[in-house]
Amino acid sequence: MADEALAPGLVVASFGRHLLVESPDGQRRICHPRGKKSQAVVGDRVAWRPSHDEGTIEKVEPRRNLFYRQDEIRTKMFAANLDQVLVFIAAEPEFSEHQLARALIAAEAERIPALIALNKSDLVEPFERAWGRLHPYQQMGYGVLPLSLRLSKDVDRAHLLSHLQGKTTLVLGPSGAGKSTLINLLAPGAAAQTGEISRALNSGKHTTTSTTWYWVDEARTTGLIDSPGFQEFGLHHLEPTQLAPLMRDLKPHIGQCRFYNCTHRHEPGCAVIGAVAHAEKQGEHRITTNRYKIYCDLFDELSEPPRW
Repeated sequence: MADEALAPGLVVASFGRHLLVESPDGQRRICHPRGKKSQAVVGDRVAWRPSHDEGTIEKVEPRRNLFYRQDEIRTKMFAANLDQVLVFIAAEPEFSEHQLARALIAAEAERIPALIALNKSDLVEPFERAWGRLHPYQQMGYGVLPLSLRLSKDVDRAHLLSHLQGKTTLVLGPSGAGKSTLINLLAPGAAAQTGEISRALNSGKHTTTSTTWYWVDEARTTGLIDSPGFQEFGLHHLEPTQLAPLMRDLKPHIGQCRFYNCTHRHEPGCAVIGAVAHAEKQGEHRITTNRYKIYCDLFDELSEPPRW
């Protein structure tokens, strides 16, 4: 009988122990987790119990996936039940390929498809340089979308929607890339909705540090999740030996090394090192020197003993 009093809902915003839950009819209310620690994140389907004008989350439904990062001290859970991750970067300021790689590895670890969007195509020379840096990712099979949100909003909106329609997409990107412009372009009511969430959570300007779900369409079939935290993207939830299988350019060479437990760092007969040495030869599974350096840097980072 107890479960009959529970209502279904979707977590659409979070800030600390405050969660905003949307009912199937579109109504939203503040809910709090039962107990001291909140296990629910944006994108979770939950069962909650009404209590006056708020509610209590009693159960988090099983997830299809959970996208998160982890540094040496804490875990940051971005969102759950995603259909894809959109990494939004720009020709200027110059994006960090290390951060891009980290986000893509985290997506691969959860088997979430990833898409890359490169903004500011109107800046011709910087865009050409940035587009060239992304060529290896295109070879790996990642979709890379050229955009100019400043000059061709309508065209770019239609282009993006063709990739987002009917899906739940987490948008990640560094400051300065134009992510806020992107969100407001795709979800015209986003700014007003952010204000409503801020008032509801009574958290003022701090709401900008929280993760938020926006509906793109009135039918509520296409969802965008905006989340901060791209600058510091730790992968400490992964073991060093898990990295290579999660990097699309390294993965095809795994199993071809002389030693079964090859770390792809220094061993003789390593197929990955061999592929890097012959990277100048155009091939289907080439590994650039820069990508291999990213692998080595991450391997070393994850191999360090904990500092606590």
